Amino acid sequence: MYKIINIKEKTNMKKIYLYDDNIGSVEYVQHMGDDLTIVNAARVSFGKQKEVIDAKDKKLIKYLISNRHTSTLEHNVVTFRFKVPLFVRGQHHRHRTWSYNEISRRYTAENLEFFEPLTFRTQHKSNRQASNDEEQINPMLGNVQKTLIPVPGLSASDAVKHHHIKGLKLYHDLLAAGVCREQARGVLSQNLYTEYYGTCNLNNLVKFLDLRIDSHAQWEIRRVAEACRDIAKELWPEAMSHFSK
Repeated sequence: MYKIINIKEKTNMKKIYLYDDNIGSVEYVQHMGDDLTIVNAARVSFGKQKEVIDAKDKKLIKYLISNRHTSTLEHNVVTFRFKVPLFVRGQHHRHRTWSYNEISRRYTAENLEFFEPLTFRTQHKSNRQASNDEEQINPMLGNVQKTLIPVPGLSASDAVKHHHIKGLKLYHDLLAAGVCREQARGVLSQNLYTEYYGTCNLNNLVKFLDLRIDSHAQWEIRRVAEACRDIAKELWPEAMSHFSK
């Protein structure tokens, strides 16, 4: 019988913060299965079952992964709690093999926080959908609408913060005027943090990591994938050792 194992009893890796603001995070919730589960999922083909993993079993795991017999990974499942900006959530939810449950801004108008980068990447010169990770800027902007009067010479990072403040004020003004939450939320920035549970099996997690740790992936979701990978290494050390990313 599989056991739900609480990694918080085994390791200090409870939550991994993603960005400099110490808001965005990936948090371990629970998981089912371990490296031995992978072994037994394979050996059941011969009517066999092991109680303790040994050197032959580790070779078997390597063989299974090297030869893409990865259905054996699907008996291992993990649940994370994510706190990321809306635009990151949008990219994550394209992975339809996950199960998601998200905070609803129809239900609550509390704890509104925003992702506010201190610097910005420039647009990649040859890849129209990508940015240049190596070139960080925080340009001065002219005539930024800080209040009712345009303010010249405001940095991009400060301008974003003021944009959030104005949007948040409009949001609360709409609520105070009787507008419903489900419509008022439309004025909030894509930088708004959202929270959700995400659950997937190990096979689909590895596919997610392969795509989202890639250098072509946006940096913000790459950090999400790296955090998931680091937690997965704690849970399935033998299996994860055979994945290059």
